[in-house]
Amino acid sequence: MKHSISNDAYDELADAYSAQSDTKPHNAYYERPATMSLIEEVDGKKILDAGCGPGVYSKWLLDRGAQVVSIDASEKMLSHARRRTENRAICYHANMEEGLSFLDSSSFDGILSALAVGYVRDQKALFAEFHRLLRKGGWFVFSTDHPFFSYRYFKLDNYFETQEISCYWTGFGKKVLMPSYYHSLGTICEALSKNGFVIEAVLEPKPTEDFRAFSLEKYENLMKFPQFMCIKARKLT
Repeated sequence: MKHSISNDAYDELADAYSAQSDTKPHNAYYERPATMSLIEEVDGKKILDAGCGPGVYSKWLLDRGAQVVSIDASEKMLSHARRRTENRAICYHANMEEGLSFLDSSSFDGILSALAVGYVRDQKALFAEFHRLLRKGGWFVFSTDHPFFSYRYFKLDNYFETQEISCYWTGFGKKVLMPSYYHSLGTICEALSKNGFVIEAVLEPKPTEDFRAFSLEKYENLMKFPQFMCIKARKLT
């Protein structure tokens, strides 16, 4: 398996990321409540946590009665997911850019991918794989950087061009260069529609009140302009 674009960065951050995952404001009080609001009843359902990180969502799903398969490109992140879920999830070390042929077609009721699809350049190929893995009527919920935010933050010259971007993360006690890919809103939507998905909801989240205590300035900024977006899509055929 080849390294994903973000593998080295996440390996370096894994311990700190896992330790802070329950209280890091952009995750716990911004992205996560919004993403969770789009997930339907999971009791007795088989769910894929694609890009599971330290296993926060995997544990949440398991605690609500789901059968969970968790995948991540960072072995160090995956080790935290195994510990967090007490080995209740089936975990695979896998790079989503290489396909998921080891998983059976039409075997999942839902797929969750939190802030992970932005590390895959070819989202059409990835979403085609997700469509293959889902049963008819299955749902796909994911969060990702909002294209409008990324276009402005990275001062891009071409809104429409899928391209590699990177910035330094400093919020986990060290300075780490984090690379990813920028995708326009149209590119993301086309990757869904061309692969048999119908978009049911697009959520531009606002921070919860708990975020305010950590940084009033960032809270007020996010109340005016989104950093992430969350999408729910469904496989109809």
